[in-house]
Amino acid sequence: MQGRGSSFIDRLEETLIAVILGLMTVITFANVIARKAFNSNILWGLELTVFLFAWLVLLGASYLVKKNAHLGVDAAINMLSAPARRVLALISVALCIAFAFLLLKGAWDYWANFANLPQTEGRWFPLGFEDRFRPKGWYETNDIPMPDWLRFIEGPMNDGEAYEKIPRFIPYAVLPFSMALLLLRFVQAAARIWRGEIDRLIASHEAEDDVADARIRGEG
Repeated sequence: MQGRGSSFIDRLEETLIAVILGLMTVITFANVIARKAFNSNILWGLELTVFLFAWLVLLGASYLVKKNAHLGVDAAINMLSAPARRVLALISVALCIAFAFLLLKGAWDYWANFANLPQTEGRWFPLGFEDRFRPKGWYETNDIPMPDWLRFIEGPMNDGEAYEKIPRFIPYAVLPFSMALLLLRFVQAAARIWRGEIDRLIASHEAEDDVADARIRGEG
């Protein structure tokens, strides 16, 4: 069951990243054509592309943790024995889990009121939810028009009043979602370190691989 859940999350993450990249490409290309060929402009294109890029960066952070692809310097780590590397890796991933937890709390607290939900109480650790808060579900984006197929949210989120632009809680939802994924990925990395499958949190050597490929091509 755990494997199926993890596989589903993996596919969801990779699909979202691929869709976002595709949408950014299509919107940017269409805007260029509109400007150069028709002397026009897709007014909402820039704002939507900015939101999509934010989604890409935040989702990409957790995806790279899963792939052990974040860049890091491991020259000192390589000088240590295997048990020492494992201890340092456990300390590192524990700090990362704590930091990701704080990011998740902060992300929820920023997004929650835009979704008419309460923020958490407590500065460092959520002690519960606020009893009273100011809902901000009526806040809209600047330019992105409200599609008709989303009109069903106007009742619960905006007291039945029509949105002219999409509400901000929709693009901002990536904040708690991506931070929850980041926390999950660090927990999964901690489990792999504990089981002895890896001995460090970061294992990307892109520069070394590029140099090795260039050397092979040069020798060939």
